[in-house]
Amino acid sequence: MNKTYKLAVSAVMAFAITACGSDSLDEPPKAALSEEQVTTAENLDSLVTAAYSYLGNDHYTAPMYLWPTGNLRAGDAHKGGNGAADIFAYHALSLYEPLVADGESFPPDFIDLNNKKWVRDYTGISRVNAALQVMNDVDESVYPEKAARIGELRFIRGIFYFDLKIHYKRIPWVDETMTPEAVKATSNMDLSDQALWDKIAEDFRFGVENLPAPEDKGELGRADRDAARAYLAKTLLYQAYVQNDEHQVVDINTDKLEEVVGLVDDIETSGYYGLVDDYAKNFLYEFENSRESVFAIQRSRDDGTPDGRGSWPTALNTPMAGGFGCCGFHVPTENFVNAFKTDANGLPLFDTFNDANYDAQADMVDPRLDHTVGMQDKPFKYDDDLIVENANAWARNPATYGNFISMKELEHPDCDCRIENGPFTVFSLNTVLVRYADVLLWKAEALIELGREDEALPIINRIRTRALNSTDRLGSYSVYNIGTYDAFADQDEARQALRWERRLELGLEGHRFFDLVRWGVAKETIDAYLEVEETRKEYLQDAAFTAGKHEYMPIPQQQINLSGGLYEQLPGY
Repeated sequence: MNKTYKLAVSAVMAFAITACGSDSLDEPPKAALSEEQVTTAENLDSLVTAAYSYLGNDHYTAPMYLWPTGNLRAGDAHKGGNGAADIFAYHALSLYEPLVADGESFPPDFIDLNNKKWVRDYTGISRVNAALQVMNDVDESVYPEKAARIGELRFIRGIFYFDLKIHYKRIPWVDETMTPEAVKATSNMDLSDQALWDKIAEDFRFGVENLPAPEDKGELGRADRDAARAYLAKTLLYQAYVQNDEHQVVDINTDKLEEVVGLVDDIETSGYYGLVDDYAKNFLYEFENSRESVFAIQRSRDDGTPDGRGSWPTALNTPMAGGFGCCGFHVPTENFVNAFKTDANGLPLFDTFNDANYDAQADMVDPRLDHTVGMQDKPFKYDDDLIVENANAWARNPATYGNFISMKELEHPDCDCRIENGPFTVFSLNTVLVRYADVLLWKAEALIELGREDEALPIINRIRTRALNSTDRLGSYSVYNIGTYDAFADQDEARQALRWERRLELGLEGHRFFDLVRWGVAKETIDAYLEVEETRKEYLQDAAFTAGKHEYMPIPQQQINLSGGLYEQLPGY
C-alpha cells in the first residue's frame, strides 16, 4: 500500500533530528538546527510520525503482535520451526522453567530476545519523550494542533508502557519531565503495581480529553478519542484485578470496572466503530482499516523503503508449502483446536472438549475454527484451489509440533500485499492492536464481575451470532454448529462463557496468556493443558509452570547490570 509513504519518509527525517550515534558524542557538531527550525509545524508533525513509526519497527525477535508471549505461554500454540534450537528463547516460553534473566545464555544464538523486547519498548518511549520535550514548549497559537498531537504522543507512549507492564509488571517510569540524572536514579520498584497502572491510564485519559473524534482525525492510522477510550478501558480492566507480590489476584476493584463499562458505552454511542458483518474480513488485506479496527499498526509496501514496512513480527509463521517455503512457526495446539468443538445446541463442550482430538468428519465446530486454523483437507485462506492436501508437507517439523497452521496473521500467497525478503514472506497487512469485538468483551467481562451477567448475555450472543453468519467463505469442509446462550444460571457460568468466548473470538491474536494472568488462573489452566498435551507432544514433558514466577518475564539481567543494581528482579528468577 502507498498510504503510509509520506509518513514513513517523515519518520526518517524526524529521527534524524533527534538521534545521534554514541561514537560522535565527542565530536563538534558540523551544523545545528535552530529552535525555530525544529519547531516548524512540519517538523513537529514529523516528530509525531516518528513515534508512530516505531510501533511498526517491530520484528519477530521483538514483536508487537504477541504470538510468542501471548500464545506460546498460554497453551494455544507451539513454537514450531525446526526444533528446540530454532530460536531457543521461544522454546523456553513453552516450557517456562528454562526462562532466565540472562537470555544471552540461550544457545545457539546467544541473543537476549527478552532484553531486546525491553529495549525496543523503551526506545519507542524515548522517541515520544523527546518529541514531548519539544512540543511542550511550543505556543499553541503557532501550532494549533498542539493539544491533539500531544494526545497522540501520550497515546503511543501508553501503548509501549502497557506492553511493558503486562510482560514485566514492575518497570521504571520515565517521562519527558525527567532530567538524565533523574532517569538514572529511577528504579523499576519506585512505583507500586497499582501506581504504574495509574500512570499508564493518565496518558490515555489525556488522549480521551484532547484527541479528535474518529470522524475528524483525518489520516488513517492516527489515534482518536475512541481509540484512547478503548485503551483506557483495557488499562482499567487489567488494573481492576488487584495482585499481590506473588501475582495472585486478591481483590477486584469494582469502581474500575464501572468505568470500563462507561467507556465502552461511550464508544458504542459514538457509533463510528462496530463489528463487521463477516468475521473473515478482520483477517483479509482488502478489508483492513474496517470499522472493527479500533487501532492498528499501519503496514505498507512500495513505500520508498528498501523492504517496505511489512509484518515482520510474523515473518517466521508462513508454512513450508502452499507457495511459501519458510518457516513453519506458531503452530496451533490440539487443545486450542479442540476448544472449538460444540454440542447439539452449538455451545462449547466446556468439560469434555479435550477428551479426544477434533475429527473434521464427525465433530460439530464453531466456524471460527476455519477462519483461524489451517489443516488437512481444508482450504488455506478461503481458496478452494489451495487445499492443504498433505498437511505434513506444509509443516516444518510435524513430528514435534503437529501440522496445524495459524492463518489469521497470514494472507493468500498470491496477495498483492506480499513482500519477499530472502526466504521470508511478510505482508502489508495491518497489525490490529485493538479490535471492536475485544472492546465489547471487556464490557461483558466487567459486567459479569459486577454481578450483572444478564447484561453481558446479549453482548456475548451478539458476537456468537456474527460468527454464525460468517460461513460464506468457508464452504462445506466442516460440520458447523454454533448457537447462542438462553441464559446464565449464575455468575460462574457467565464467567466461564465469557472466558471461553475470548479464547475463540480472539484466538491466536496474542491475548490469551495475559487474560489468564489477569484472571489469576494461569497456573491451573496451564497445568490442565500440560497434563494432556505432554502426552501428545513429547517435548512438553519437561514443561513446568511455577505460580508466583512465570506469570511475568524476568527483568533482563542486562538492564539490572546497566542500572548498577538499582533495578530489582521479580520473585523466583
